[in-house]
Amino acid sequence: MKYKLDCKDDFQSSMLFWLGRFVKYKLNSLSNKELKDPKALASVNFTLTKGVKDIEELDGLAKAARNAGLTGINTYFNPLKKIYETLCYYELDSITQIDEELLSEVLASATGALSDASKKNYRIAAINFFSYLSKQNEENGKSHIFDIELKNWGGISGKRGAKLPEFMGEDEVKKFITAIDTAEFKSNNHRNKLIIKIIIFTGIRVSEAINLKRKDISQEGDLYIIRIRGKGNKYRVVMIKKHLIDEHLDAIAINYINQDGYVFVNRNGQRLTQAYISRIVEQILFQAGIRKGKNGAHMLRHTFATMLYKKQKDLVLVQEALGHASLDTSRIYTHFDSDKLKLAAKVAEELND
Repeated sequence: MKYKLDCKDDFQSSMLFWLGRFVKYKLNSLSNKELKDPKALASVNFTLTKGVKDIEELDGLAKAARNAGLTGINTYFNPLKKIYETLCYYELDSITQIDEELLSEVLASATGALSDASKKNYRIAAINFFSYLSKQNEENGKSHIFDIELKNWGGISGKRGAKLPEFMGEDEVKKFITAIDTAEFKSNNHRNKLIIKIIIFTGIRVSEAINLKRKDISQEGDLYIIRIRGKGNKYRVVMIKKHLIDEHLDAIAINYINQDGYVFVNRNGQRLTQAYISRIVEQILFQAGIRKGKNGAHMLRHTFATMLYKKQKDLVLVQEALGHASLDTSRIYTHFDSDKLKLAAKVAEELND
């Protein structure tokens, strides 16, 4: 039987539902030649059929299955539990918002201190889980296909072709910003332009942008100070010059249906979704004549981080601005240090003299 991806009331509950179904699927497809306690396994399967109330209960069932002799379940469940817990920090509205780019960021955060062997297990578990989801979900006769491959995930050292994040060059950024100003939306013109400008000018995550409240934005001289609640409920502050967004911020009417004071809401007072923001970005990119392999809103964050590192050469600054828990996550942006590459080219030239 197939189900909607977002079959529960919220993201966490829906993800927990699918994790439970995946664990049950794996328990019945893994090799059982080491099975010592069939009754214990049957009890686990029965409980999974009824559903679990939280990730800890699911963890306990996975351990019970392992103790019964299905030790292979650890290879899948332990990484998926960590991925689930990390994804919950993003406060997503829908499972459909998960794509390869977001999952790569999650894996970089979740596996920073692990060995290459453990990172490979995380990759295998993630690919298996999202492949299962692609085959098992259905809504209105259609399935959402995740297409998660992680072939070039850079978390495993010593591999060729570590995939660098998609980003815009400086000339493209200028075209993109011009296209924001000239873009015409059927409705909510200032709202749509404001959220895109805040993301491209501060590098905050899309999930952080759509969770902004009016009380999070204050003024100090010619700056807006924006208080961000990031992953793990950790707070940080970003700043943006007032003249860059003044016009749009002043023009946004307060939606009194929304009792929580969120800035970016629809006419029903509900927060905008990441998928909606990505569609806005795609529209602006198309208008600017910019083509990228990844056209989602997350690409704007990579662009900001790349420009910041290229201008300042300060990895700690990138870490603090983007809210990375580990400096290793920020280190990917050193790959764009053209000055170092030019130095390498000069050394090669001298060797040829």
